[in-house]
Amino acid sequence: MLYQNILKPLFFKMDPEKAHHVVIGGLHTASKIPGMIPMLRGMYHVKETEDLAVDLFGLRFPTPIGLAAGLDKNAIAVEGFSAIGFGFMEVGTVTPKGQPGNDSPRLFRLTPDEALINRMGFNNEGAEAMARQFARYRERKIPVAINIGKNKATPNEQAFADYQSCIRTLYQYADFFVVNISSPNTPDLRNLQHGNELRELLQAVTEEMDLQRKRHSDSDKAVLVKIAPDVNDAELEYMIVTIQESGVSGIIATNTTITRDGTTHPNAKETGGLSGKPLRERSTEVIRRIYRQTEGKLPIIGSGGVFSARDAYEKIRAGASLVEIYTALIYEGPGINREVHRGLRELLQRDGFRHISEAVGADVRGH
Repeated sequence: MLYQNILKPLFFKMDPEKAHHVVIGGLHTASKIPGMIPMLRGMYHVKETEDLAVDLFGLRFPTPIGLAAGLDKNAIAVEGFSAIGFGFMEVGTVTPKGQPGNDSPRLFRLTPDEALINRMGFNNEGAEAMARQFARYRERKIPVAINIGKNKATPNEQAFADYQSCIRTLYQYADFFVVNISSPNTPDLRNLQHGNELRELLQAVTEEMDLQRKRHSDSDKAVLVKIAPDVNDAELEYMIVTIQESGVSGIIATNTTITRDGTTHPNAKETGGLSGKPLRERSTEVIRRIYRQTEGKLPIIGSGGVFSARDAYEKIRAGASLVEIYTALIYEGPGINREVHRGLRELLQRDGFRHISEAVGADVRGH
C-alpha cells in the first residue's frame, strides 16, 4: 500500500529515468544506514518454503522469482534488492569499459499498457567499477548473476574479446553469468544470435570460463544466454541447437521486443525495446518452443510480462525453471514478490504438485 498510494504517484510524476535513479540510489543509500535493510526485510522479505525453493546451476534459489537485468546496472543496490523478496537477481548489463549509453530521453512509460520502452544502450560504469563494488559486499543473501555485453564501439568480429574481458574481471564475484546478445539498443548486437557468430562467441566464452575456473580453483559457474523474442521459428530452432552444442548451462527467454503488438499509448512510437505486459504471450511461446526442442534438458529462466502468480505459473508450465520480473516492479512495487510467491503455492497445490520442479514444462508434457 505504501508503494501504490504514496511512492508510485510520486515516481510517475518524475521523468522515468530520474525515478529509476532515485529508486536505485535510495536502495544503495539504505544499505549504508543502520537498521534500514532489516526494516526492508521486515516489510517485503519472502520466507523460503520447501515447495518453491529451487536447486539449479549448483545454487540454491530461495524463491523462483528473480530480478531481471537493467535495473541495477552497476551492482550498487544488491543488498537492497536482496532484502525485498527476490530469490536471485541479475546486475548489468556491464561492458569492459564504462560508456554513457544513448542520448536522453531514452526511457518511456506506456502506463495504460503497463509497459516500458527503453533505448538505454548499455549505459554503465564498466567492469572494473563493478568489481570494486562487489568487493565491498561482505555476504550474499541470494544468487547474483552478472549480465555481460560488448561496448558500442567494439565491432562484432571483436565482440568475443569484450565478453571474455568481463568474465576475467568479474569471475570471482558472479554466482553465474548471462551473455547478453539480444538487446535491441546496441547496433548490430542481435546479429550475434545467428550463424557462426553465435557459435564462435559462445566457444570463446566457454573457453574463458574454463580458464578462470582453473585459475581460481573454483567449481563450475553457469553461463546462460539471453535471447530476443523477435526471431522466426527457423532462427529460433537453429539458435537453440547452437546454444545446446556450445555447452552453456541455460537460456533466458526473453529480452525486450522491438514489436509494438498490444500497445495503445502514443509512446509506442518511440524506438527501443518494449517490456511489460504486451511481451507476456510471446516470451511464453518462446519458452515453450525451447523446452519442446530440448526435451526439457536445457534450463530456462522465463522473463517478459510477469505481473502475477498466474503469469509466472504460465511460464513455469511452459518450461521455465525460474522466472524474472522487471517492469512489474515499477508498476506494482516490491510487494509483488510476496503476492507471486503466495499465488504460486496456491496454484501448485491446486494442480497437485508438491514441488515447483514438477510443474516445469507440464503443459508441453501434457500433465
